[in-house]
Amino acid sequence: MSSINEQLLDERLAALEAARPWSPRVISKLESEIRGGDDAALFRVNPFTFAAEKNLSASEAVDLFLHATAQGLFEMNWVLFCQLCACVAESVRALHDVDAHFRCANCHDDYVATLDDYIAVGFTISPAIRQIGYHRPQELPLADYCFRFKIAREGLFPDESPIAAVKEASTPAIAVLPPGETTALQVTVGDNLIFAWSPDTEAGFFHPVDATRPAAAQTVPVRYGENTCELDPAPLAPGEVTFQVENTTSQRGVLGITLLPAGFELPPLHFAPFLSGKHLLTTQTFRDLFRSEVVRASEGIGINDVTLLFTDLKGSTALYERIGDLNAFSLVQQHFDRLQDVTVRNEGAIIKTIGDAVMATFRDPAAAVRAALAMREEIGEVNRGSADRDLILKIGLHKGAAIAVTLNDRLDYFGQTVNVAARVQHLADAGEIFLSQDVYGAEGVEQILAPFAVEPRSARLRGVGEEIPVYRVPAEPAPREGATVS
Repeated sequence: MSSINEQLLDERLAALEAARPWSPRVISKLESEIRGGDDAALFRVNPFTFAAEKNLSASEAVDLFLHATAQGLFEMNWVLFCQLCACVAESVRALHDVDAHFRCANCHDDYVATLDDYIAVGFTISPAIRQIGYHRPQELPLADYCFRFKIAREGLFPDESPIAAVKEASTPAIAVLPPGETTALQVTVGDNLIFAWSPDTEAGFFHPVDATRPAAAQTVPVRYGENTCELDPAPLAPGEVTFQVENTTSQRGVLGITLLPAGFELPPLHFAPFLSGKHLLTTQTFRDLFRSEVVRASEGIGINDVTLLFTDLKGSTALYERIGDLNAFSLVQQHFDRLQDVTVRNEGAIIKTIGDAVMATFRDPAAAVRAALAMREEIGEVNRGSADRDLILKIGLHKGAAIAVTLNDRLDYFGQTVNVAARVQHLADAGEIFLSQDVYGAEGVEQILAPFAVEPRSARLRGVGEEIPVYRVPAEPAPREGATVS
């Protein structure tokens, strides 16, 4: 195990401990992992996996690694992976280095990255704290480089087997190809399909084996190019096969030989839970600690499904005139603080404030609706004891696809979903919440709103071609005995 910078570790752990209140033993659990975990355990740490192993809540684990990164204990990794084969197409240190377009060298397919599913975020121990082999990937043993550095560990076959482990067990030969040299890779084949692949380029090939031919020892010349392999396409016989691979490039290459069952088809993968880019962008801690993170891509990066909540204060101009600028400003700031607290408690994030209005984002529509109800309650508490209802909140929610962009040097959202959410909020009057059909129809929402006499309506919104169904949640629950707001 590599040495640890004890002084730096102690200093940064102390700063981490002071960053926010933590559950008992959280910091000691992280310290134990830093000190005792093997190199792989400290490479692209999945906070959800860490939470499950250490008996923590997922949200606290995400906060833990974000604060640990801010304190210099870990580095953030933005990983783009292929959903077909779990290969890591790209891994970068910051959001602004993420390109929305990438290509899987293994599948030879092009993708457009979305923050929901193609982009994962992991955390690697800082080399200033502890050096691990994964800080120098080109020096890793080939198995670690090919099956742990270049494949997402979260990729699983239907039977829960990790694709990386299955591929490693099915790969009897793998070798470095020095530039300009010929390297022998020897395998014994039966009723197989031979799959040769490179972890770094598109060079590779599929080659059949004719199980009906007599077994024989065979030598096959292969010309390895920048993105291709050339060889005789004739089927091979069962038996020992030696691939004589000539690296015709000026760069170091790597080639692995995997033996697949005859007729093999890659089954659809699923992925163990991971911290997605969407999850991170809807986490207030990320937005607070990493304000300098921006989307570099000029076209932005897509999000397939996000819930947006807009609020506004009715009659704020009259409020300033009635109680004076200083008092009104203080009251409005108090309202912002309360709305942010509610948003964070419901696992959302404040995107921005616009005058007296708030734009917030949530991964889960039900959480957004719970937040909207709690916001109303919070503002009601602020108003209690006041002769006048000084703060009158209006709320609107909508969900759908959006684009994460950088506007005015901060992360923001753009697109029709944003426009509709803002205009749904404009429908609300004093104390009302308006929801689009997409939000109202989401899982769990109707049950949350059961205590209220929700009123379905239709509305024509500016910029939307036709009327859309919306739902008005009145300021007070319906007068039903025993009804409570959940």
